[in-house]
Amino acid sequence: MKTSRILPLLLLFLVPLSGQAQLRGLLDQVKKEIINTGGQADIGAGLREALDQGVEKQVAKLTAPDGFLKNELVRIALPDELQKVDRTLRKMGMGKLADEGIRSLNRAAEEAVKESTPIFSQAIKNISFRDAKGILMGNRDAATQYLKKETSAPLYDKFLPVVKSNIGKVGADKIWENLINKYNALPMVSRVNPDINDHVTKKALDGVFTMIAIEEKDIRTHLSARTSPLLKKVFAIQDKK
Repeated sequence: MKTSRILPLLLLFLVPLSGQAQLRGLLDQVKKEIINTGGQADIGAGLREALDQGVEKQVAKLTAPDGFLKNELVRIALPDELQKVDRTLRKMGMGKLADEGIRSLNRAAEEAVKESTPIFSQAIKNISFRDAKGILMGNRDAATQYLKKETSAPLYDKFLPVVKSNIGKVGADKIWENLINKYNALPMVSRVNPDINDHVTKKALDGVFTMIAIEEKDIRTHLSARTSPLLKKVFAIQDKK
């Protein structure tokens, strides 16, 4: 018999009968706490594994060539103030120029998202037992919303300089300068000068969280997406709620 089982029995023999009921209650409470702590540890580990899996899988998709451009869920379009620019240029036979502008924005987003993994990893490591249980038993996008709250600000700060750099690297700055200049030179139009860097950065963030939410929903609703014994065990708890 293991020491952990012998000790409670010895205590029961050594304690007077009048105190044994109280001792049993104390031992039961300790046992409950041990079980609960183990369960919480599993929940925390399982949730971290699910998030790590989701981030790795979806970031890889978004950073692949045309990961944004060919995905209708996250494809970055022109900012609202440039929709009229797009329509006007196409009417004037400059659709190719407009397409190049859109492609360049999506290319810059692909590069920016490559910087996201370390920030997500740190946020995932910081999930407390209490947070983990609340997230597990929460809505289908509860984990995504947690990451969004914890990482949006640092991700924006990380993405913005990368977007600026890559808009220059892929030639998007020249494309957009040419596009805007051509539009502003047209008669009877209001001049525009939007902040393309801010627009792409925010849309890149939206795209990342959109795809992570899809992965989270998949793990929560499909047994086949739970690819390890730990994921199966932990999300079975959610299934029973």
